[in-house]
Amino acid sequence: MRPVRSVLEGAVAGAVATGAMSSVMYGARRFGLMGRQPPTLIVRRFLPGGGTHRPRPGEGGLAVAAHLGFGAATGGLFGLLTGRRRPTVLTGVGYAMAVWGASYEGWVPAMGIQPPAHRDAPHRVGTMAAAHVVFGATLATALRRMRSDEGKRSAPGEARTERGS
Repeated sequence: MRPVRSVLEGAVAGAVATGAMSSVMYGARRFGLMGRQPPTLIVRRFLPGGGTHRPRPGEGGLAVAAHLGFGAATGGLFGLLTGRRRPTVLTGVGYAMAVWGASYEGWVPAMGIQPPAHRDAPHRVGTMAAAHVVFGATLATALRRMRSDEGKRSAPGEARTERGS
């Protein structure tokens, strides 16, 4: 049961972290640092008609759902990999940068969605790297908080005592 709990905690933390990450991406777009958002480009690639240049009906909602799902899945994997430990922010950021590298130097360009990060627009690369740092820090912080509360909960049927009583 513990691995399942670790995955579920990680998935919840990953969803929260995706929200924080998305705010960085949205802000960068508002300030003109980023054009098309990677989750949108990825979803476009898989919708009928293929390609990434023509908008498709419903892509906005699908991009949000796909990004949230990917964040929850990568968070679930992080939860599993960290077991019951309370991960540090540095561990979370390192993990998120590994996800960034595997995605933006790996499967995303391999599928023809975007160029590899080392050949992409510098503002988008910087924004996505910063967004992944925020994701990793938030992921680790959320998991630490969830796991620090475990010792404060009582098992069913156990009396809970207050400190100092």
